[in-house]
Amino acid sequence: MKKIFSAFLLLTFVLFFSQEKKPMFWQDIQNFKTLDQQNPPVKGAILLVGSSSFTKWTDVANYFPNKTIINRGFGGSRLTDLNYFANDLLNYQPKQIIIYCGENDFADNDKLKAEVVVDRFKEFYKKIRAKFPKTEVDYISIKYSPSREKLWPQMKIANEKIAAFMKKEKNAEFIDITKVMQDANGNVRKDLFVGDMLHMTPEGYKLWTSVMNPYMK
Repeated sequence: MKKIFSAFLLLTFVLFFSQEKKPMFWQDIQNFKTLDQQNPPVKGAILLVGSSSFTKWTDVANYFPNKTIINRGFGGSRLTDLNYFANDLLNYQPKQIIIYCGENDFADNDKLKAEVVVDRFKEFYKKIRAKFPKTEVDYISIKYSPSREKLWPQMKIANEKIAAFMKKEKNAEFIDITKVMQDANGNVRKDLFVGDMLHMTPEGYKLWTSVMNPYMK
């Protein structure tokens, strides 16, 4: 009886710590795998990878009716998460990869310097190139969410540095959505955001679409 009880305790202990060790967003990745099993993604689609601005774009296919989109945005993710789950996120055969990520890196640590975020992006870009040396890779600039105004200066530097990096790369583009989200005076349009002043309204996504369209394969 004691042996059975001891075995039960050991099993409970193992299960508890195996669950504890699961990284953040592990379940999101498992959900993607389930979706892929239920509906295997086609070859040659456009892969969206990144954070909640993609996650909440649930009707993205309606904005690009002539394109095949695989949306693999998971809310709250940082570039560190994209690097951690790179093998899972890049387990497709896309003709183009579009990234929106980096905003949450700054939100996670308001003392974070732009150079750190840029290095995280370069690390992810390197992982993409290791698997897809000639595939088109585009990066959407970090948007200036009103709720994160104090982070804008470092975000601006990150945008500039990533833009400069992408300009030197082949089959790579920096898609700047910051200007289209400004009013005539150069101020960020708050009406493009929902109540949390972080996520966007359909009008915001409509403007993104207008900028992204020329870059879409």
